[in-house]
Amino acid sequence: MKLEEKNIIVRRPYKTVYRCDDSIVKVFEKTHPKSDVFNEALITARIEETGLDIPKVKEVVQIDGKWAISIEYKEGKTLEELMNSDPENLAGYMEKFVDLQLEINRQTSPLLKGMKDKMSRQINGLKELDATTRYELLTRLESMPKHYKVCHGDFNPSNVIVGTDGKMTVVDWAHATQGNAGADAAMTYLLFALKDQSTADLYMNLFCKKSDTAKQYVQQWLPLVAAAQLSKNNELHKEFLMRWIDVIDYQ
Repeated sequence: MKLEEKNIIVRRPYKTVYRCDDSIVKVFEKTHPKSDVFNEALITARIEETGLDIPKVKEVVQIDGKWAISIEYKEGKTLEELMNSDPENLAGYMEKFVDLQLEINRQTSPLLKGMKDKMSRQINGLKELDATTRYELLTRLESMPKHYKVCHGDFNPSNVIVGTDGKMTVVDWAHATQGNAGADAAMTYLLFALKDQSTADLYMNLFCKKSDTAKQYVQQWLPLVAAAQLSKNNELHKEFLMRWIDVIDYQ
């Protein structure tokens, strides 16, 4: 497998993603845990088994001493690119985006990791928060209904590929769990709000309308998903996320 600098799609501190013929190859740094690489491949395979049409895992290999995952390449533009280049049709794009998320949430995958268990571990490990705040967050998490729906965990327009025929495909399933769709929606809302509040509000209104979900219910998840996101140690987003955690009594 020959990977060249000119074929790099994206570079992150812990991985570099290449286009290689009909594949996407994610090459992880040597410091990235081997178990995380295999776990991402396993999660993606679990999602394939639900019947959702997603880019399939081809193989897990070592390249120059680094672990890598090879995944099917899907031709097209990201939905984020289309939304940015055609803002007049944002509402139409958002309708399709929400419909796609609801299709995902209708699936089940009993062997996926449980969302509430994962969030509990993330919140427990947050040393940026004092013990009282962690306790309040964990108490709220425990009180939230436990569902078993497939949740993407990082559902945003940059992870949706739109083909030339208009078909939408969701990529990057590393954070997928089985759990509550309200939490998945809260995460998507925060990801929109990081960039533009009016777009976030448009998303929230459409999700709640199409899923027949009370907005207050999704809002109850916001401090919890903000805390989970804070555990990823992204300094650029830290202040924004802390503000949401501070509104734990937000109803």
